[in-house]
Amino acid sequence: MAGDRDDGQKTEDPSQRKLQQARQGGQVAQSREITTWFMLATTAIMLMTLAPQFAHRLGDVLVVFVTPAQFLDDDGVIWGAVLTELRGVVMALALPMVLLMLAGSGSTLVQIGFVLATDKIGFDISHLSPGAGFKRIVSLRSVVELLKSMAKMALVASVVVMMLRGELDRLPLLISLPSVDILIEIERLVLRLLFGVLMVLTVLAGADYGYQRLQHMQSLRMSKREVKDEAKQSEGDPMVKGRLRQIRMDRARRRMMAAVPTASVVITNPTHYAVALKYDMGATGAPRVVAKGSDLVALRIREVAAENDVPVVENPPLARALHANVALDAEIPPEHYKAVAEIIGYIFRLKGKIRPRAAAV
Repeated sequence: MAGDRDDGQKTEDPSQRKLQQARQGGQVAQSREITTWFMLATTAIMLMTLAPQFAHRLGDVLVVFVTPAQFLDDDGVIWGAVLTELRGVVMALALPMVLLMLAGSGSTLVQIGFVLATDKIGFDISHLSPGAGFKRIVSLRSVVELLKSMAKMALVASVVVMMLRGELDRLPLLISLPSVDILIEIERLVLRLLFGVLMVLTVLAGADYGYQRLQHMQSLRMSKREVKDEAKQSEGDPMVKGRLRQIRMDRARRRMMAAVPTASVVITNPTHYAVALKYDMGATGAPRVVAKGSDLVALRIREVAAENDVPVVENPPLARALHANVALDAEIPPEHYKAVAEIIGYIFRLKGKIRPRAAAV
């Protein structure tokens, strides 16, 4: 019983297969802090590169709206002029918005690459369950995320307050500046705040990604039984593989035994090894090993040879050498030609297949 409990405890790191399955299902380690960092960094870059021309353009539009005389005539509001100015504002904001969307997508690609989780597509009515929603709200993970958000907000707010402390005396003076200069000063202040916040978020994002990665790996931990079951599924059940291997060996042994009656001679150790050789008169090739084995298999080869009047010759050195160095259904190597030729020649002379002084094979 204790062993069953140990097998059920999730103490093993997830396998590559389980990680891949989780990824295909959309279950990946992802930090929202990194996404926030990417978007703030993109905002800072846009402020440094696009802000001057954008500030002038937005300033001109604001001036127009502050002095709306050109939008009025005797009949009332000139909506065509209003829409033209609004279109200019939208066009000015379009590029920053597109860049921010690309930054959000880029942060996801950097963290997890491209993932198409088809399982997440569709409607799941269980998500509408009040009970399930309440469990998600009061879960340990949601509490940890809430505490993290509160700590992050407190840390960022502290940084902002410290950086604004030196600017408090200058803020009342902004009202006396032209509108374009006000926007430029605001840009400078916002850019400074962004860099300060980015420094803090760099540390927070790195720590949060490590935490999310740890949580992800822990959520995918496997029990010893799951590891064994997965190994069986991916590599096959060892018992089944062993049984199939035994069946193949039995079939090969039966085919080998069926070839023993066709052999010209069986060379033995005499008891430990047996090698059956076949040679056809007039054949161009060398004698070929049609059966071989040791111990019980060797005994069976000798029995089959005796039942079918196949000559059995004792030659321990030759039997050991052929058994060890020549594969089944292969021709004997040249170094054994002389010894084998003498044996087969002797047998063929006894059977009257060749004259007593005929040349050896």
